Amino acid sequence: MLSLASTLVARAARMFQAAYEEPSLWTISAHGRVVGSLVCEAGEWRISWFNGADPRLLSYGGRVDGDVDALATLLSERLGAPVRLELLPV
Repeated sequence: MLSLASTLVARAARMFQAAYEEPSLWTISAHGRVVGSLVCEAGEWRISWFNGADPRLLSYGGRVDGDVDALATLLSERLGAPVRLELLPV
């Protein structure tokens, strides 16, 4: 039950942050390591991939917006393994 509550609180925090277009930074991790970052600044979203990121992630050319959970799902489907996006305090 606590896990479900923290998941809901984390999702609400991400949606709140995205809705008000506050500067925000997420790490993108797969296979237990950080492979990139997602940044929102002044309403503009961009992904940056780090050296060694899987080519299936590098080739993502789809939409990037405030729904980071949907983005994590899309990236997980491309990779065939879980991809996590974690909001960092800015």
